[in-house]
Amino acid sequence: MAKQRTDNIKIKKRHYRTLWLSDIHLGTRGCQADFLTDFLKHHSCDTLYLVGDIIDGWALKSRVYWPQSHTNVVRRILTLSKRGTRVVFVTGNHDEFLRQYSGRTFGNIELVDEIEHTTADGKRFLVIHGDQFDAVTRCHKWLSVLGSAAYDSIIQVNAHYNKVRAKLGYGYWSLSAFLKHRVKSAVNFISEFEHWVAHAAEKGGYDGVICGHIHHAEIRSIGEVTYMNCGDWVESCTGLAESEDGSIEILRWTRGEHNVVELLPDDMEKTDELGLIAELKLEQVL
Repeated sequence: MAKQRTDNIKIKKRHYRTLWLSDIHLGTRGCQADFLTDFLKHHSCDTLYLVGDIIDGWALKSRVYWPQSHTNVVRRILTLSKRGTRVVFVTGNHDEFLRQYSGRTFGNIELVDEIEHTTADGKRFLVIHGDQFDAVTRCHKWLSVLGSAAYDSIIQVNAHYNKVRAKLGYGYWSLSAFLKHRVKSAVNFISEFEHWVAHAAEKGGYDGVICGHIHHAEIRSIGEVTYMNCGDWVESCTGLAESEDGSIEILRWTRGEHNVVELLPDDMEKTDELGLIAELKLEQVL
């Protein structure tokens, strides 16, 4: 197995018209808060969308885990809002306790359940977390909570394993992703989720949808709309970024690595591409 570089590299700060981040899960041990703070130091934007599951209310109900690194993330976001960045907090199922305040503004941060975003080239996107299209979360919350706890356990085991890999000079490897990729029901869930979300966007007259929830960054065409997923800040450390021309790309941010992993060109064909990849929280396959 080839070793990957894990040393620090100097990266020039980049500015985007819009950034989307989701599934940060502050309040859990799996949250990659240090990576996110570093990402926010190296990126600025006119508008920042936090697309749900930013604060993990489920985890905080059972145990309080809030290190300084998590406070640093909150402070960084608040600083951005004070310096002129428009910050929109789109609620998710793990921070559903905030939905009762939807439509209000706290300081300079807007709180919504869903919102429309128009790109620089005039395309309209529905921005929503996505749990609304997950039958397990909507109808069997107890099962979803149980699965979430199991997922957290795997993340903790994986963290210890990767500490050993780092000492040996190897890059990050995801145990949960390895398991998910081999579960047929996970592949089926991803397919159904993506198509239901895309269908809702098409029915609403949007050009596309931007969501989170399933911890799998993606940009692809489904039918007549463009489906985009931010990914997460537990395993993949990814987000979406819109440039001044309206094009949207997936950004990945890990130790010793900063690269664009996928780009949506203006003339992207309206056809289904790429195979379905199972990058699903374990709670969905229990």
